[in-house]
Amino acid sequence: MAEDFSAALTDGQAGSLPDLLGLQWISAVRGHVKGRFDVDKRHMAPNGFLHAASVIALADSASGYGCMVSLPEGATSFTTIELKANFLGTAREGGVAVEAKLVHGGATTQVWDAVVTSETTGKTIALFRCTQMILRPKA
Repeated sequence: MAEDFSAALTDGQAGSLPDLLGLQWISAVRGHVKGRFDVDKRHMAPNGFLHAASVIALADSASGYGCMVSLPEGATSFTTIELKANFLGTAREGGVAVEAKLVHGGATTQVWDAVVTSETTGKTIALFRCTQMILRPKA
C-alpha cells in the first residue's frame, strides 16, 4: 500500500492559504490526491456564488501537493508554470471535493488533471489542468 501523506500535508499548511480556506486532505499518495472544503462565506464572491479563486485554490493545492509527494528522484521541489480551469457549475452550500491525478510524470515536468465536484449534488463544478516544473539543486 502506498504511503498516505494527507496528515503531513494538512499539518504543513498551517497559516497558509490552504489552511485559511479550510482545505482538508482525505488522501495523498503518489500520483493521486483527494481533498475538500465546507462551503462558507469566505469561499463566496460578493454575488453569492462560489468564488472561482476558491475552486482554483482547491484544485491547484491538490495538484501541487500531489506533485510534492510524487517528485522524481533527485528533485527538491516544483513551481507551477501553467494552469487552466473550465468552470461548469457552482455550489452555494455543502462541501466541494477535488480528485487530482498525475497524467504525466517526467523528469522535468508533471501534468495533473483535477475534477472539482459539489458533494451535495454530485455535479462537476470545474475541470482543471496544471503543469509543474520540477526543481533540482543547482550544480
